[in-house]
Amino acid sequence: MRVALIAHDEKKDDLIKFIKEKEEVFKELDLVATGTTGKLINEETDLNVTRMASGPLGGDQQIGAKISRGELDAILFLRDPLTAQPHEPDVSALLRVCDVHNIPLATNLATANMILSFLQRESL
Repeated sequence: MRVALIAHDEKKDDLIKFIKEKEEVFKELDLVATGTTGKLINEETDLNVTRMASGPLGGDQQIGAKISRGELDAILFLRDPLTAQPHEPDVSALLRVCDVHNIPLATNLATANMILSFLQRESL
């Protein structure tokens, strides 16, 4: 299963903590992430994450292109709903492409946990 990992700055620590708690499950997945998020995951875990550009520099769009080509099965995108994002149009486009292509999208830890549990069962 191929999963993209994205987190706004204020949510990166939450994503890293979540990944560390579920690292055995994540080891079974093919992971891609936006630039800074991927760098942190690579540095703080034993996972190998393919990095795209940073979100504001086109990484969100690169993830969207992978969705359009059928190269991703789910997106875990921890968004910060309380901070305005300068690249909000890119974020909206990514959410839209997930809807268009019927790709599961988690924008919070509760939903991320549910998607991860589903992917774990599917891989058995």
